[in-house]
Amino acid sequence: MTRRTSSPGLSRRRFLATSGTAALFGAIGNAFPGGAHVAQAAGPEVTKAVLGFIALTDAAPLFVAKEKGIFAKYGMPDVEVAKQASWGATRDNLVLGGEANGIDGAHILTPMPYLISAGKVTQNNVPTPMYILARLNLDSQCISVAKEYADIKVGLDTAPFKLALEKKKASGKSIKAAMTFPGGTHDLWIRYWLAAGGIDPDKDIETIVVPPAQMVANMKVGTMDCFCVCEPWNLQLIHQNIGYTAITTGELWNKHPEKSFGMRAAFVDKYPAAAKALLMAVMEAQMWSDKAENRKEVAAICAKRQWINCPVADVTERMEGKFDYGIPGKVVENSPHIMKYWRDQASYPFQSHDLWFVTEDMRWGKFESGYDTKALIRKVNREDLWREAAKELNVAASDIPASTSRGKETFFDGKVFDPDDPAAYLKSLGIKRVEV
Repeated sequence: MTRRTSSPGLSRRRFLATSGTAALFGAIGNAFPGGAHVAQAAGPEVTKAVLGFIALTDAAPLFVAKEKGIFAKYGMPDVEVAKQASWGATRDNLVLGGEANGIDGAHILTPMPYLISAGKVTQNNVPTPMYILARLNLDSQCISVAKEYADIKVGLDTAPFKLALEKKKASGKSIKAAMTFPGGTHDLWIRYWLAAGGIDPDKDIETIVVPPAQMVANMKVGTMDCFCVCEPWNLQLIHQNIGYTAITTGELWNKHPEKSFGMRAAFVDKYPAAAKALLMAVMEAQMWSDKAENRKEVAAICAKRQWINCPVADVTERMEGKFDYGIPGKVVENSPHIMKYWRDQASYPFQSHDLWFVTEDMRWGKFESGYDTKALIRKVNREDLWREAAKELNVAASDIPASTSRGKETFFDGKVFDPDDPAAYLKSLGIKRVEV
């Protein structure tokens, strides 16, 4: 592994000893085109961090920040954006940390920093404290269904799917729903969807873990009946004529939070200036990626071998907002559920959203009833650092929320999550593993 490099900075003595003062200023201008505020005298404490990602389109801000030199612009030229084999590998490498040949931070499922910080998914339940510095995107995950269910055209209502699954189960065949990590976003979306139609995800169907990039191949050989994952794997499934899209997750919960930019607390605490530089770079990349005129290029970047490694055709349409569900006649142009990297305050990590994720993980037994969720969120959610970065980036006031809560959230089935009363939300749910 490359040694972590310290930033030399620019001392007053070295500055005065330099004869080509004008040339020096010119060099600084070229190195930091974002402005003088970037080339602070101290600079980041280190110039390198290792950031993990999974091959999904919501990791695009990390790809863009690396490809467009935005990490370098903020004084972090040696950032390594490293592909991870699975979310389990991401967790393991975060526990190791960058200084032990692991990773310092990652594009990550929003609940994972909580599960890791609380020691719920780590070896011997030993916590590794983590921070969430930003949200990476809203919306645009999908739930896909195998082609064998094409005749019932499964959508938001899973009641017809329930009957088809019961029939298959009665014939002696196994039925499975795949997600990407227990307690992660995809697990929670597919559980919510199934449960809303009366399918108990723990009793009526077997939930299995499959890494995102292996979803299509596994459905091709009949491993599962449905799965939840981000793009490009849902559209690739359609292009290979193996299945179709039942829903895009924004239909479950419009403008829902999805991935986060998470980092080990130890890195952020030890290198606060470097952490802020990384955060600012990611935020700038989010702004760039969100612009309609850049979407085609974002798709091309995502498809590259070092990132997702897929045909660009599997990325482009949904990146630009066209959703062909793979069902005759069901094509949505300009979908409101297009992936949002910046608009609608997508980057800001609302604490109320983190509370929903932890509450849902309590629903399914990942956290025990009565767990002090708000204390955990106060430790993990670093929206204060996001606000500092936003101020330095001169982010428009309209893009900076006035509160850490987005307020009450309403789901497609009429359920309401009030962050001031999560217990009432849990009580309202018919299928759950917790007594409230």
